[in-house]
Amino acid sequence: MRIINVMYDSLNRRMLPPYGCDWTVAPNFSRLAEKTVCFEQSFVGSMPCMPARRELHTARYNFLHRSWGPIEPFDDSMPEMLKINGIHSHLITDHYHYFEDGGATYHSRYSTWEFNRGQEGDAWKGVVGGIKKPENQRNGGGDFVEQDFVNRTYMPTLEDQPQYQTFTEGLEFIETNKDKDNWFLQIETFDPHEPFFSHERFKELYPHAYKGGLFDWPPYAHKEFDEETSNHLRMEYAALLSMCDENLGRVLDMMDRYDMWKDTMLIVNTDHGFMLGEHGHWAKCYFPFYNEIANTPLFIWDPRLQLQNKKVSSLVQTIDIPATILEFFNIPLTKDMQGKPLKDVMVSDTPVRDYAMWGIFGGQVNITDGHYLLMKSPKPDNKPLYQYTLMPTRHGGANRRAFVESDEIRTMQKAEPFSFTKGMPLMKMEYTSPSKQFEYPTQLFDIQADPLQLHPIDDPEIMARMEDLMRRAMKENNCPPEQFERLKL
Repeated sequence: MRIINVMYDSLNRRMLPPYGCDWTVAPNFSRLAEKTVCFEQSFVGSMPCMPARRELHTARYNFLHRSWGPIEPFDDSMPEMLKINGIHSHLITDHYHYFEDGGATYHSRYSTWEFNRGQEGDAWKGVVGGIKKPENQRNGGGDFVEQDFVNRTYMPTLEDQPQYQTFTEGLEFIETNKDKDNWFLQIETFDPHEPFFSHERFKELYPHAYKGGLFDWPPYAHKEFDEETSNHLRMEYAALLSMCDENLGRVLDMMDRYDMWKDTMLIVNTDHGFMLGEHGHWAKCYFPFYNEIANTPLFIWDPRLQLQNKKVSSLVQTIDIPATILEFFNIPLTKDMQGKPLKDVMVSDTPVRDYAMWGIFGGQVNITDGHYLLMKSPKPDNKPLYQYTLMPTRHGGANRRAFVESDEIRTMQKAEPFSFTKGMPLMKMEYTSPSKQFEYPTQLFDIQADPLQLHPIDDPEIMARMEDLMRRAMKENNCPPEQFERLKL
């Protein structure tokens, strides 16, 4: 038995035809839905990029204990568990955060791995002094824009782009190992994460009026662009989405060619979505995680079940994906894993959980029972707030992607082990760089009646019930006691 996992970053379900979009050019996502089980209520867990990937290794939430960071010494890693149990795990990625200080320990959990350079602000090609920027460019991205423009000059053709190379290497792995058994392949691309850099033939799929300069990297900001500019940014995203769709088709073609559907599981997922002007917001993380970000696309083909062109509505989360992978290979989950295998959901839409919980460290905590959704904000001072780790690197703060701030390290105390740290004590440090998300008000939504979350409701009875559910979920996560105080729970 084998598994192919195709993973995207910032893939918006509302832009995909299987989830109701009628204007994007993504025929291979439609083809994928015809071959698989499509999940309607799949939700994120720990946000954003590397916290989500830690969940894909550990099958447990981590956003209430620490910020963005590496795999910890006490973590159970799904790819490593496969390796130990004789399943060859192979990572092919262009997601450069794996190789920064706040990542660093993920790729080495796999049996083998490959990395393609050049996405976003990846410190790749060295051009002293940078290059001349395009005329009238309007890109966001802060310090990373200069390096991004350097990187682009080394990608004159589609075949030079990291996404294309990542899928090419994925196909090479499949070609080499199509007659072998017991392997797990993760083909992971940073796209369609911003900047929305694609080549002209994809842009030509979306003709539109736009008179501004180069603009394919929206700011992380609450901003009301004029409609022409907003539409242009959405078209740039759509063009990159169509590029993702084309490469997905290459994988589906190979599975068809070698009749791999009979013995190979296929999982297609993402870490989170992306805001393209909804609620007046662009990007993610500094504002509440509305469903445009939190409710993600997920497709699974399980050759044991032979279920296709089917939709299921039970709640599932990112942490359930590694549990599903381990179950497929008959490897028992560890006692610390919180994810649930999704076999029964696919067969009969049988629920495996009665809530989904998600958030970013130091921000809001969110929970849904599938009907109501609570976005819970903390006290105005957002304190007390400590993070617990044995790996003091992260993304964020003054140093962006580096070691934890020295002022925070100076507050370090020894903390007793949590239930999941294998008896290891931890570093407990004050956290001074939380997302501004905590400054937004608490909101309660009926997402069945109001899926776009346009109309918060005021119902004390439902609020009390959802807060009780959140307390239970946090206790089941062995949450630090100060989080309950911070969140007024």
